[in-house]
Amino acid sequence: MLIRPITLRDLDPLYQIAVESGPGFTSLMPDRDALAQKIVHSMKSFERRVDNPTNEQYLFVLEDEHSHEIMGTTGIQASVGLDRPLHHFKRDRTIGPAGLARETLTRCEHYAGCTEICSLYLRPDYRQANAGKLLSKVRFLFMALHPERFANTVIAEMRGVSDTHGHSPFWNWLRHQVVDLDFSTVTQLSAQSDARFLEQLVPPGPFDIADMTIEAQAVIGQVHPDTRPALHLLKQEGFRHRGLVDLFDAGPTIECPRDAIASVRNSGFFHAAPGGTGMANTSGSPLIVANGQCSGFRATIIDSLPEQAEPGRLPLPAGIQRTLALNGGDLMCALPLAMCQPLLNAGEMSAHQEFHHAG
Repeated sequence: MLIRPITLRDLDPLYQIAVESGPGFTSLMPDRDALAQKIVHSMKSFERRVDNPTNEQYLFVLEDEHSHEIMGTTGIQASVGLDRPLHHFKRDRTIGPAGLARETLTRCEHYAGCTEICSLYLRPDYRQANAGKLLSKVRFLFMALHPERFANTVIAEMRGVSDTHGHSPFWNWLRHQVVDLDFSTVTQLSAQSDARFLEQLVPPGPFDIADMTIEAQAVIGQVHPDTRPALHLLKQEGFRHRGLVDLFDAGPTIECPRDAIASVRNSGFFHAAPGGTGMANTSGSPLIVANGQCSGFRATIIDSLPEQAEPGRLPLPAGIQRTLALNGGDLMCALPLAMCQPLLNAGEMSAHQEFHHAG
């Protein structure tokens, strides 16, 4: 498995992923022209020199190294809510004068300037061991490599509950307060940059949760069944829900300080050592290894921790070095897949500065 930046030759499989993912997966909609624009935007973002995050978008694909089939996608929006505010419902609980609790949803704007992780999708035919973890964690390894490209707070808007026919219990209630459109149409409109009118149609509230249908109440802050593994991984990373949910399907938005994300903290920086021939004297724990590039970024998984020749240097087999476009002495990064697995001694080098100047 190989992670790399998306290119225009990936348009066909990206379109297929957009179709497969279904309604509610608003970061990838089945519109070939829009997807082509997204790919071009991503390619320019990887190539751009950045000192502070703006509107960059980084979209990665997971490729089968043997068949070259695209297995899935994962992405990062460097800074959201600047050109188009992020609208949410804020869930509040108050105690009235009679001592009765009142829970409400109120529309708000939040998270302007934060980094957002998005577009994680693993195709059903490729749901194999470690593939989902690779797609999730590689974004944080990339942040550790290039922190100047990302904000101090990272968020994830999780897909809310909807069924296989594209019906959302929450929207089925809300549509009677807003506009009588089906959920599939709403998700298509909400993915468009000129769809602010739809968000503005949602009354500011507050809406009493007790007045909603039982079905709508039950899914507030809940995620789509296909999203549960991704939510579990992000909770392990340190992400938490602070009460904000999506305007249309009530899926939760979760957040974590960038430098507090477990995989950012656990990423280690090394110089690639030539001559690695195997994984001798290892722990048997897989880890992600990546080069230190941006537009030429490559990452893959090795089965276990290699034996180190010396602190700060990581010997890798020649095949892995070729996959990652590494030469002996090149800067690289490594991250254990297991949250509790300690990384090898990365030495006492200022890796961030070295990576930054290496471009």
